[in-house]
Formats: sequence, C-alpha cells, structure tokens
Amino acid sequence: MSEEKEKLVKRIEHWAEHNDEHTTRYVESAKEAKTIGSDGASLELAKAAEYGRQVSTHLRAALKKLNEG
Repeated sequence: MSEEKEKLVKRIEHWAEHNDEHTTRYVESAKEAKTIGSDGASLELAKAAEYGRQVSTHLRAALKKLNEG
C-alpha cells in the first residue's frame, strides 16, 4: 500500500471511530433530553444519531473500497 493510501486509510478509520463516539453521545443526550421533558430536543438528537450512523456506514464503505483496489 502506498504511503498516501495508508495515510488516507488511517484518517478515515479515525473519522469512523470518532464519529461512532459522537453518535453514542447523541443517543445518550436524546435519552437525557426526553428525561427532562424536552421531547423535541430528544427527537432532533435521535435524528442526529441516525445521520451519524449513516456517516459511519459511508466511511466504512469507503475504507472497504480503498482496501479492495
């Protein structure tokens, strides 16, 4: 693997892991918002978590394609 490709792979791996951490926090915060009675905020945070999961999916798909070719 070329040095440039290796750097890109490492960067995307880092992004995916970091994004997963944020997504987990969004889910936790959505539960907290619901607990304190802010259903609207809870819903928005849950949506953010779903988008976060989608981002991680796309990042990992990019990694797979980089590793295939």
